[in-house]
Amino acid sequence: MPVAWYFDEKDDIPLSVLRKAFDEGLMNNDIPKKYGGNEYGILEGAIMTEEIAAACPGLATSLFDNSLGMEPLILCANEVLKEKYLPKLLKEFKLICFATSEPVMGSDVAGIRCEAKRDGDDYILNGTKYWITNGGVADYISVFATADPKSGHEGICAFLVEKSWDGVSAGKTIPKLGQRCSNTVGLNFKNVRVPEENVLAPPGEGFLLAMKTFSRTRPVVGAFGVGGARSAMEYAIDYAKKRRAFGSKIGDFQAIQFKIAEMYQKVETARLLVWKAAWEADKGLDPTINASIAKFYATEKALEVVNEALQILGGYGYTKMFPLEKLFRDIRLLRIYEGTSEIQRMIVSGHAMYTYQPVMPSLEDLPIFREKDPLDPDTGGEIKPAWRCRMCGHIHHGQDPPEECPYCFFPQTTFKKIWPAEET
Repeated sequence: MPVAWYFDEKDDIPLSVLRKAFDEGLMNNDIPKKYGGNEYGILEGAIMTEEIAAACPGLATSLFDNSLGMEPLILCANEVLKEKYLPKLLKEFKLICFATSEPVMGSDVAGIRCEAKRDGDDYILNGTKYWITNGGVADYISVFATADPKSGHEGICAFLVEKSWDGVSAGKTIPKLGQRCSNTVGLNFKNVRVPEENVLAPPGEGFLLAMKTFSRTRPVVGAFGVGGARSAMEYAIDYAKKRRAFGSKIGDFQAIQFKIAEMYQKVETARLLVWKAAWEADKGLDPTINASIAKFYATEKALEVVNEALQILGGYGYTKMFPLEKLFRDIRLLRIYEGTSEIQRMIVSGHAMYTYQPVMPSLEDLPIFREKDPLDPDTGGEIKPAWRCRMCGHIHHGQDPPEECPYCFFPQTTFKKIWPAEET
């Protein structure tokens, strides 16, 4: 925390803080025990990330980026590559970044244009990656490219590239609204030769590796939001207890109390969603849907919380003398990176519409009885078959449906028998 505002003003990454985090064991904890690591889960990562993000979401981004960069390596099937690089990341202060986005492509991973052409057993990389966190300071890069730009996701492949290799270069630091303590650059690859042993995923398998990575890292992006929002809420509570207006502390006014209640509710709800998605990932369940929910809920509610916290501080909240303006700038990015909120909504809506299995019957099969209880033994024997109009919902009792609905006038064919229920 003491250096966050200085480096935010300087627009630079405090590598000494990252180095200290490495020395204290707060980085690379997700490396499996097989390679000498602690094998901490996503849940532990979310807990640690929340605490760091409460002080500076930008620094949390740079610290967590090693986990993002390593995830394709941990998930891949290349055992030789794991044995070579994972112990290095544990023993030496090395940074690894994740490179999918490009100048003309972000969330659309299938739209990658960075090319990987086969040359004997090796691949030759050409192209540019953009928006790469820690790209200017990283030692290693998990690069996603395509063997054939016309084949969409089927051509996507992935490689572990060393920054020191010939043809790899980093652009100038991209100036940003917030997250200025986090290094963000473009990376360029000019005829970079990647040996076969550095393949994370061959063509056709890279897209799936990227999606698996995101499903495990998105909950932690939600934790960035939880930490930043919690911090903003605490600052607002502190201010509300001390600031006086109209003869009273502003915290005594119901308008302020309600704001704080909603802020607290959003922080707590977001944290539970993040932990649920992280728990699913750690248990080996498919966390994709809940990771998307946690990501877009936590990041959007974080922005709402910080916005209200700034409102409580009034004019002071808008100044650089108080922490809210930095939190506001830092948290705004969370709705964009690792899949925008719009992308998460597409994922969740697609699941709800086409994969989710409803428990309730469909509307046209819904048995709604208002005149008699069909399960009452005194009337059950007398109740006639029931037919439901699939257009307006009218229930008709009789051996046959009416020739037309008395409400919407649709023909007999619109009716469906709903009672007695057919055995299934």
